[in-house]
Amino acid sequence: MLRGLDISNMLIIDRLELEFQPGLNVLTGETGAGKSILLDALGFVLGWRGRAELVRQGAAQGEVTAVFDLTEHHPALAILQEAGLPVSDELILRRVNTADGRKTAWVNDRRCSGEVLRNLSETLIELHGQHDDRGLLNPRGHRAILDEFAQNDAARAATRAAWRTMGQARKALAEAEAQMAAIRDEEEFLRHAVAEFDDLTPQPGEEATLDTNRRMMQGAERIREDVQRAFQVLGNDGAEGALGDAISWLDGVAESAEGQLDAPLAALARALNALDEASDGIVRALEGMSFDASDLENTEERLFAIRALARKHDVGADELAVFGDNLRAKLSALDAGDADLGRLRDAVRDAQAGYDAAADRLHAARQKAARALDKAVMGELAPLKMERAVFTTQIGAGEPGPDGRDEVAFSVATNPGAPAGALNKIASGGELSRFLLALKVCLTRGQSGLTIIFDEIDRGVGGATADAVGRRLATLADGAQVLVVTHSPQVAALGAHHWRVEKRVNKGMTTSTVVPLAPAERVDEIARMLAGDTITDQARGAARALLTG
Repeated sequence: MLRGLDISNMLIIDRLELEFQPGLNVLTGETGAGKSILLDALGFVLGWRGRAELVRQGAAQGEVTAVFDLTEHHPALAILQEAGLPVSDELILRRVNTADGRKTAWVNDRRCSGEVLRNLSETLIELHGQHDDRGLLNPRGHRAILDEFAQNDAARAATRAAWRTMGQARKALAEAEAQMAAIRDEEEFLRHAVAEFDDLTPQPGEEATLDTNRRMMQGAERIREDVQRAFQVLGNDGAEGALGDAISWLDGVAESAEGQLDAPLAALARALNALDEASDGIVRALEGMSFDASDLENTEERLFAIRALARKHDVGADELAVFGDNLRAKLSALDAGDADLGRLRDAVRDAQAGYDAAADRLHAARQKAARALDKAVMGELAPLKMERAVFTTQIGAGEPGPDGRDEVAFSVATNPGAPAGALNKIASGGELSRFLLALKVCLTRGQSGLTIIFDEIDRGVGGATADAVGRRLATLADGAQVLVVTHSPQVAALGAHHWRVEKRVNKGMTTSTVVPLAPAERVDEIARMLAGDTITDQARGAARALLTG
């Protein structure tokens, strides 16, 4: 609820402090007295986009402060918490506009952005008038209005969840199809490349091993002949045989040499053992150097094949095995792709079916709510002297989206047989006011804690119709707070609280102020609204009659 509004140096307002009350608050005054300025100031502190030049001429800056009382579960509390602003049951909004156009805002004495103000304003104030294209006259908001009336929060949440699931399923399918298309573009290459890798099957480290073996075989061809000659020189026909003969000759005469040959014989025995060891080593070396002539050719052929494959794919020879595995994985994905795509398409169909079911349930709930809303509005139109008018909530097919597949529009026919059309296209000013009021009464029924502003919504009506409008406004204000800017004495008389907007000229300076009216002052104000500048006793009597109901 809006409890207080403090305005200083805004347009033609010097300083103004207002304390509003629950129930029906009416503001009256001469045309041009400044009633719209009051709403401009309120819109400014709420962050609404409005007039560019608001600071009173000659002032350095203008300032507006609005104080709201919040109930325990008021939606503004969540916005404050999310924005990191102080949270309490009292909400103080303050906004300053300097003469050079700079704007600064505070919420509960903490600096904040205009966006935070606007988010808060959506939970604090509803403004309705004949030219309010942001509210009931805007067809783009009619679906949300119908859902609010139907209390479709759960059905709409289910539809939004189903829409997200369907979007995710479609995205996964699209990505898989794109991936498969890219793989199919290189299918021929993949199959040929994988066949090459399968034929060659290169292993990590194999290139180095083959290179070592190749060099060894190439070197063995050059040295084998010399090693073979050396073996022959050391064999039985060479050094080993000669050494054996020498030992036999010396051993035959050793007894006659009186021990002089013992040491030479021992040395020759050691030499013979060393010679045997050398020969065994040479034999092993010759065995290692023994290879078929084709071994070198095969080694070189595989080595060159591995190096050529590495150059072809621009990878290191030791990376060929992993690269080949990746190619095989792509080819396997291609071969298994149809099955994967089939599963993804099934998931899309299931998600689509889930969305369709949720959207159908939401559509059915809207259809039911539309009939109930039409009936409720028609019931409100009769007391407003529009019993022959027809209000219809039209639900048509729209583009599927997170909030379903329905387009919702409110249409009216003001007389039997007349064509139906949009609210702001068919109804006259007075009729439009009453349609909006009837609709608002239906939409806010059962709610409490609302602050609703009607800006001259009773324009174009008078007499019994104006009285009916006032009574519906009073009904709407029951359990809520309604502020009405009005030129209708019938509406003003039904207010629980009454303010008069006045324009004054002092020392050549025009200012606007708002004065709370006592009961006697209300009589004169309503009499002025009835009779004009000259207030007669008859006008006062009529005013008293209106006030006493």
